[in-house]
Amino acid sequence: MVVRWSRLTEGRRCGVVEATLTVVKSLLENYKIDPKCIGRLEVGSETVIDKSKSIKTWLMQIFEECGNTDIEGVDSSNACYGGTAALFNCVNWVESNSWDGRYGLVVCTDSAVYAEGTARPTGGAAAIAMLIGPNAPVSFESKYRGSHMAHVYDFYKPDLASEYPVVDGKLSQTCYLMALDSCYNVFCKKYEKLEGKQFSIHDADYFVFHSPYNKLVQKSFARLYYNDFLRKCSTVEDGSREKLEPYSGLSSEKSYQSRELEKASQQVAKHLYDSKVQPTTLIPKQVGNMYTASLYAALASVMHNKNVTLAGQRIVMFSYGSGLTSTMFSFKINEGQHPFSLSNIAGILDVSKKLESRHVVAPEKFVAALKLMEHRYGAKDFTTSQDTSLLAPGTYYLTHVDSMYRRFYAVKGQAVTEVSNGH
Repeated sequence: MVVRWSRLTEGRRCGVVEATLTVVKSLLENYKIDPKCIGRLEVGSETVIDKSKSIKTWLMQIFEECGNTDIEGVDSSNACYGGTAALFNCVNWVESNSWDGRYGLVVCTDSAVYAEGTARPTGGAAAIAMLIGPNAPVSFESKYRGSHMAHVYDFYKPDLASEYPVVDGKLSQTCYLMALDSCYNVFCKKYEKLEGKQFSIHDADYFVFHSPYNKLVQKSFARLYYNDFLRKCSTVEDGSREKLEPYSGLSSEKSYQSRELEKASQQVAKHLYDSKVQPTTLIPKQVGNMYTASLYAALASVMHNKNVTLAGQRIVMFSYGSGLTSTMFSFKINEGQHPFSLSNIAGILDVSKKLESRHVVAPEKFVAALKLMEHRYGAKDFTTSQDTSLLAPGTYYLTHVDSMYRRFYAVKGQAVTEVSNGH
C-alpha cells in the first residue's frame, strides 16, 4: 500500500491523474515490483476527467515503457464506493480461473471539492495504491461480506459542466446509517451461519468507516453498538442496556432522527470507540474527505498506528457511496514477509513524516485556486504554473492541455518532455 495526498500546492490543486501516476510509480519502486508482474489494474474514482477515457489508460504509460500492455481492468465509478468495487474486482480476479499468476493493482483516487459553503472545508484529495496477490499480510474474509444497494438522491453530480456535487446533507447522513444497519445485519447473519455463534463488535479488533467527516464515524460505531443491543448480544453490558432500553421501541426511521438515542449510544460505546476506531481516524481527520480513498486512508491509519500488534487481528470495513452503494467486509491480518511485512508497509507509508511535510496556505489562496479550476474545468489550450518548488521529487504534475483537450504531464526531477499524452 502507498498513500499520496494533497490539497493545494502553490496555486496547483492536486489532480487525480497526477496523483495516480505518482502513487503507482512509488508503489512499484518502493516494493521493487517489476511492472511486467502486473496483470490487472483497476481504478476507483468519481472525479471525472474524461467522459470516455478511463484514468487507468493514463497509468498505462508506466507499463508501456517496459512493454507490458497485457493488463486487464478499467475504472469503477459510483461516488465514494468506486475504490471498493475496484478492490473486489481485483480480488475476485486473483481468486478466479482467469488469474494468470500476476499481481493485481488497485488505485483509489479523488479530489473532493465543494462549492462555497459549509461543506467546502471538509474537502481533501488523495490517491492510494494497493497491490493484490496471494499470501498477503492483509487477507479477505470473503464469506462474511454484506451489501446494501438502493436508489436515492442524497449526493450526486448531475451538472457535467461542474465538478461540484448536489448534496442533501441530512438525507445523506440518514442513508449512510440506514445502509450501515443493513450491511451489518447481513454481515452478522453470514458470520453466524458459517461460524455457528453470534457476532458482535467485540469479535473485531478494529472498525474502519468511510469518513466524510469524523462526527459521522463516531455516530456509525455507536449505531453498531445500538444494533448489538437490539440483537440482544450478550456482550452488551447491563449498564449500557439500561441506558439504551428507552429507545428499544423506536422505529428505524425515528431512530435515525433521535438526538437522544444518538447521545446515549455514543456515551455507552465511547470506551470501545477509543480502542477500536480512534486509531483509524488519523489521516481522514488531517486530510479531509477523500471520496474513494477515504476508507483506505483510514485503513492506512490503523496500519501506521498499530502495525506492531496487528498480526492475527480482524478489521471490519464499511464502504459507502452515495446514490447508494455500500458493503461491509472484513480482513484478517498476518505478519507477512519482507517486503510485505507489516513493519515495512508502515515504514513505506511513513504517515507522520508525510503529514509533517505539508505546507500551510491561506484560505484565500485555496479559494483562488478553486476559482481557477472552475474556469479551467473542461477547458482546453492552457498552460499551468511551472513552479514546482513545493513538490516532492518524483511527483507528476500537469503541464498543459492542448487545443484538442489532450493532457500532458511531467515529473519533478525529470525533463518536462518525459511524460506526455502518448498518442
